Amino acid sequence: MKVLFYQLKPFLLTHGGLQTQVLQTRDALGKLGIEADFLRWWDPDQAGDILHFFGRMPTPLLQLAQQKGMKVVLTDLLTEQGSRSRWHLALHAMTIRAMTLALPSAFTASYYWDAYRLADACVALTSWEARLMADVFGASPEKTHVVPNGVEDVFLNSQPATRDHWLVCTATVTERKRALELAKAAVRAETPLWIIGKPYSETDPYFAQFIRLTQQHPSLLRYQGPIGDRAKLAGIYRSARGFVLLSAMESLSLSALEAAACGCPLLLSDLPWARTAFGQSAAYCPVTSSINRTAEVLRGFYAAAPGLKPPPKPLSWLAVAQQMKHLYDALLAPTVKRS
Repeated sequence: MKVLFYQLKPFLLTHGGLQTQVLQTRDALGKLGIEADFLRWWDPDQAGDILHFFGRMPTPLLQLAQQKGMKVVLTDLLTEQGSRSRWHLALHAMTIRAMTLALPSAFTASYYWDAYRLADACVALTSWEARLMADVFGASPEKTHVVPNGVEDVFLNSQPATRDHWLVCTATVTERKRALELAKAAVRAETPLWIIGKPYSETDPYFAQFIRLTQQHPSLLRYQGPIGDRAKLAGIYRSARGFVLLSAMESLSLSALEAAACGCPLLLSDLPWARTAFGQSAAYCPVTSSINRTAEVLRGFYAAAPGLKPPPKPLSWLAVAQQMKHLYDALLAPTVKRS
């Protein structure tokens, strides 16, 4: 079996959970004896049994792969859609159906909505996103599978440590992650907060505001950029009082899974992805523009954190790869004809 990975966002230009997901899945598949490689668009002689695309796959590309005899697996992070209200999602689904029925295909082809229906299998990180693939985009429930993100062994095997007084947040410093709003709430609540991560651009005005705020409140806000040493990061999770991530939109946060693997109490945005993934094992904060409301929840979490039970441990990347291998095997299994 040979699997080819492909996606359209160059890692050189962006960073985040998708990059980790793709690289860790590929490496773990290799440990299971599966040849996984990246699609070399310049190589006409490259061959593969399965094309695994990350994102919403352009329909013409999907059809070309199937014409070549390849099975197509589509993994899409429905970050924005998965964070919308139910009425907004219902309206989105109605709009897609109305446009598909009323407009010529030439007007709707560029949205690639039919990619979910045409793919041989669709993979979602949570059951919530799997439902959206079916209800909003028309994917077949029988061909839709839930395979969550995994966590590196360095987090899963980390040893307990004495909890410190800092809450920790690991996230890209950008509007969607609401790092500035969280920092403002921490100042208002007088709760020590350590934010770990980097911006997409050092010249981003949002990042500049964030830096100014941390400089104004050094006793409450700690920021030193990203930490590449995974063992050091695991130690930080182990010694943190709690982990906080109050994103406005999210799919299945890798940093939340890493913190969970280290037994760190979680405070997450009250969004479907978080409720689906962690249930009663996390505390939740509404996504609100009110700094006072966020500060109130943050203050309560800070007080309660030492007495909270640790969340259950997530899967390893090897366990994730085993689930993916099972899916690949099923797609490539010969079809038994009925007499």
